[in-house]
Amino acid sequence: MPNPFVHIELSTTDVDKAKAFYSKLFDWSLQDMPMPSGTYTMIDVGKGTGGGMMKQQMPGAPSMWVPYVEVGDIHTSTAQAKTLGANVLLDSEQVPDVGWISIFIDPTGACIGMFMKKQD
Repeated sequence: MPNPFVHIELSTTDVDKAKAFYSKLFDWSLQDMPMPSGTYTMIDVGKGTGGGMMKQQMPGAPSMWVPYVEVGDIHTSTAQAKTLGANVLLDSEQVPDVGWISIFIDPTGACIGMFMKKQD
């Protein structure tokens, strides 16, 4: 399938509360990983697209889920999103040892991310 959803991420104002809620609601395995800016909690859902959760990085922004779609070229796809009217919040940022991400608001106001795998 071209451009599948590959990761779902919760940026939350209260990570501990979110972890308690989702671990009781769903049968997810949660694993904390250290990051330079804090802790990232990986979400293993078993079958299907997994994700993660972390402290909301945008001051004043509410908690929100951001789905990521896989693209072949993060720079070209981000430029195309801008051309099509997107408001880019995070422009082609490298995630060490993983790949690249961009996050934007589409012309209707919805938030979505793009992901490009690390090139070997």
